[in-house]
Amino acid sequence: MQVDHHDLHQDFPEFNEAIHVLKVGNAHFARLFATYSRLTGKVEDLEEHDMPVADFTMEDMKKQRVKLKDELYHMLLAFRAGQQYAKA
Repeated sequence: MQVDHHDLHQDFPEFNEAIHVLKVGNAHFARLFATYSRLTGKVEDLEEHDMPVADFTMEDMKKQRVKLKDELYHMLLAFRAGQQYAKA
């Protein structure tokens, strides 16, 4: 089965530096990032190995992942906006 990978560095290459800075300097971001990465790994492993799992369980995991990704993205946008504001 073809599995789509959802690594934040791949999905948001324009934020690679910000991801690194926030992972090192923001404990909340680092926890969310770690949770997102673990959950993504589980979903991708289940899909890649075509492991039996209830549809509800898979959908719930994917919804959690989207929620985490959205929160991380907004933190990245806020970080970038803060950097741009500081340069002005």
